[in-house]
Amino acid sequence: MKSLDSRSKRKIRIRKKVYGDASKPRLAVYKSNKNIYVQAIDDLNQTTIGSASTLSKELKSDNLSIDTAKKVGELMGDILNKNNIKEAVFDRGGYIYHGRVKALADGIREKGIKF
Repeated sequence: MKSLDSRSKRKIRIRKKVYGDASKPRLAVYKSNKNIYVQAIDDLNQTTIGSASTLSKELKSDNLSIDTAKKVGELMGDILNKNNIKEAVFDRGGYIYHGRVKALADGIREKGIKF
């Protein structure tokens, strides 16, 4: 059996409790050393409502930092507002709620989305 690292164990533990639907999607976060990504997912219909990342046209030239992560969050907030979504659940993907992950969440909250 393959052993799991600490982040994978946390991710599984979080996913047991967090799920989204069309009116309150799950915001799944993934971060690498160079980029950060967020998707709004409807788990009931297994569809992605929208996504944003540092690879977006608006943010492509920016280096990854806390400010860039906040801009990605604001971009995601705009996408959710266009789809008339006011609430969501935040799936931090096993990452500690600190630094870039926190900045991403704050950027989404600034656009009026509640967690």
